[in-house]
Amino acid sequence: MAALPTIWFVAIVLLWAGYLLLEGFDLGVGMHMILLARTPDQRRVMLNSIGPVWDGNEVWLVTAVAGTFAAFPDWYASLLSTLYIPMTITLLGLIFRAVGIEYRGKGASHRWAQFWEFAIGIGSFIIAFGVGVLLTVSTTGLPLDANGDAVGGPFAWLTLPAVVGGFAVVGFALVHAATFLGLKTEGSVRTSARAFVVRFAVVALLPFLAWVVYTQVNHGNLASWALTVIAVVCGIVGWRYAARGREGRAFLGILLYLLAGLAAIFSAVYPVVLPSTLNRAWDLTITNASSAPYTLMIMSFVTAFGLPLILLYQGWSYWVFRKRISESHLPKTHVVMPASRP
Repeated sequence: MAALPTIWFVAIVLLWAGYLLLEGFDLGVGMHMILLARTPDQRRVMLNSIGPVWDGNEVWLVTAVAGTFAAFPDWYASLLSTLYIPMTITLLGLIFRAVGIEYRGKGASHRWAQFWEFAIGIGSFIIAFGVGVLLTVSTTGLPLDANGDAVGGPFAWLTLPAVVGGFAVVGFALVHAATFLGLKTEGSVRTSARAFVVRFAVVALLPFLAWVVYTQVNHGNLASWALTVIAVVCGIVGWRYAARGREGRAFLGILLYLLAGLAAIFSAVYPVVLPSTLNRAWDLTITNASSAPYTLMIMSFVTAFGLPLILLYQGWSYWVFRKRISESHLPKTHVVMPASRP
């Protein structure tokens, strides 16, 4: 039973990693519909590349937040109550983006499509930034008192590390999405995505590296520093493969950059789940923030049954929709005329 809090700490980290890996390229594709695409057909290709999977990928966000609530209620309460403002904005971004994806094709005018493409791009940016703030604050800390309550007002979370962490997820999502588009598309979108990785990956991935290094300087150990080195090597290798046109290996390199970086961050702060910047004695840890052992045990049984089914279903979805797409695969746009009586 004593190992259950540690097991669930690792599980929560893996759920967030799964969300960033899967939803990360969805969010990046949404932003690239504004940044990278130049024609309506390019935007349609980008949207179709994530069309079959984007809503399924959001399940990982729900699972990660719900798992935190159930396994570590004090962590959830202290973190989310302090981040009311950014998390509310993030929720609005989730709604705005989802509506944009569903509504973009429901109108016939170019202005209609442009508005919802803008909604998708801005919503994706807000989500990525908000999630980055949430995860960064969990590792850099909040001004918590002895009761686990944050002091300092509604913007106590707004620090330089939190902002850097927000841009860390935004930058990763952009690069991750570009490598994904290189694997998933043909034609001009594929060429533009590859060029983006080659030109901008180093700059875009720097905020994430800054978050990793900041955590190591404050909490690091030998293992976490080794993971940091591995993350840097994987990022460089992925970037180099992108320059050579080896898109599969580039995608894998950026993926491993994220996984090694997250492992470095959370292995450095373990067993703390939410540090207090006021007094280290008031840190929330896997021991004082976790649910009862019986609750964790029941959760473990349910997860052992349900998680493999989710993984199998999502794996099947990606396999079914594994083919590349291009502008030539798109049906011609048309206007549906309303029915009228003769």
